[in-house]
Amino acid sequence: MSSSTGGCLCGAIRYTLNADPVMVAACHCKDCQKQTGTAYSVVMGVPADAVSFDSGTPKTYQTTGTSGMPVDRKFCGDCGSPILTDVKVIEGLLFIKGGTLDDTSSVEVGAEIWCDSKAQWATLPESLPKMPGNPPAG
Repeated sequence: MSSSTGGCLCGAIRYTLNADPVMVAACHCKDCQKQTGTAYSVVMGVPADAVSFDSGTPKTYQTTGTSGMPVDRKFCGDCGSPILTDVKVIEGLLFIKGGTLDDTSSVEVGAEIWCDSKAQWATLPESLPKMPGNPPAG
């Protein structure tokens, strides 16, 4: 995937991603559930310097993570589409929302995280590694 593009539902926010993800996970945390309005969010961890916004400026909603550090959720202020999450405790990595890519054919979930808050009706392949919270750092 070395270079790909994506954006929000209305097209006001457009971005280019110039790196392959270092990880792809289905996140079952309560914040992702509320942000997406469903059971989980597919997030792709990518180097922060590999993401550039081509048009529009996302709005930010900041929460505090379980680490006590800020978590910035970037979204389109017009249509509300979530674009990415910047978890400040993890320097240099941004979490792109997989569904915002123009071509999602190469997105393959490799793990489930925050399974302690997983909706019982959400099913993904049993073979995926499952973690109760965040994956181990490093």
